[in-house]
Amino acid sequence: MDTILGPLYIAVSWIIVQFHSFYSLIFDRDSGAAWGLSIVSLVVLIRICLIPLFVKQIKSTRNMQALQPKMKAIQERYKSDKQRQSEEMMKLYKETGTNPLSSCLPILAQSPFFISLYQVLNHIAENRVVGVIDQPLLESAQKAHIFGAPLAAKFVDSAEKIQSLGASVVDVRVVTVIMIILMSASQFYTQRQLMTKNVDLTVKTPFMQQQKMLMYVFPIMFAVFGINFPVGVLVYWLTTNVWTMGQQMFIIRRNPTPGSKAFEERQERLRAAGKLVEDPAEVAAKQAVEEARQNRQQPKRQTKSKRQTGGAAAGGAQNRTRAGSASGGSGSGQGAAKKPSLEKKDAQEGKGKGGASGSRTTKSGQRKGQQRPKHPTKK
Repeated sequence: MDTILGPLYIAVSWIIVQFHSFYSLIFDRDSGAAWGLSIVSLVVLIRICLIPLFVKQIKSTRNMQALQPKMKAIQERYKSDKQRQSEEMMKLYKETGTNPLSSCLPILAQSPFFISLYQVLNHIAENRVVGVIDQPLLESAQKAHIFGAPLAAKFVDSAEKIQSLGASVVDVRVVTVIMIILMSASQFYTQRQLMTKNVDLTVKTPFMQQQKMLMYVFPIMFAVFGINFPVGVLVYWLTTNVWTMGQQMFIIRRNPTPGSKAFEERQERLRAAGKLVEDPAEVAAKQAVEEARQNRQQPKRQTKSKRQTGGAAAGGAQNRTRAGSASGGSGSGQGAAKKPSLEKKDAQEGKGKGGASGSRTTKSGQRKGQQRPKHPTKK
């Protein structure tokens, strides 16, 4: 490993030494501030050089999200033929100019620098010169402490080793735990920001499930492996996580994925500033919808007493309607009742004139309507 990465050890140690020489003009050359800021500056320099790869990663990730429906259709179509499925996938990548490995380029590109810094700090902890760090610089780096923890100390180091670096076990454990928590939290927030703001939620794809899984897997990995990292490496990784988070926030705000929440927020900002030129037909349709929504009158909410009063009034109106119809019916009934009374009167007058004929008239007047059937014996 030392033979293969030897040139990188020299490059990383040389960059750190140059930044240390600059910060030694401001801080004590043996202080943790001078050496810690040298590591932070190394991260910033590496990330600036990786900006083109990061932009390529953003574009690749967006293209992969846009291709997910087509990829899913290919998988369903050639479910039983894996070879044809792979050929169609490669054809789709070639037609759209998408490289699935582009999303991993920034991590792969900075991995050698990460490993080199890890080895440089290990050499410092073991009191061995490395790269351009000679014995005086080695002694200065061993004296450097960040919040009481040496740059080369780890969480899993023994008490004897930590004491040989001039620190206490409690200081090293507390500092490393806090830095591991911050490192994992920043990684989780970065991935969550990507999932909640810069993803088209109208399309449910396996890629979204994969990103959601990584949102929880990466912080756990950092927490597990972080206990084996020296304090200087934790400073390096925490700095690169914070840089990634800020860089992603900038990209999401300026160039979000179409259909995502961040895209809608950007459209609203441009619309409010008068910088968004929209289709006239779309604007007219939105205005028509807004006018229809404003003209639509919603029923006012009433209290219980008002609802009961309204119900009673409706009931009274119904009763009055029924009473009116009943009175109309009673009028016709009275007209119909007048006829039998007149017949009765005529029958009584006829009775006075002649008994038999009067009684027959009265009986016929009384038996109008449906008559009771006669018994068969009576004829």
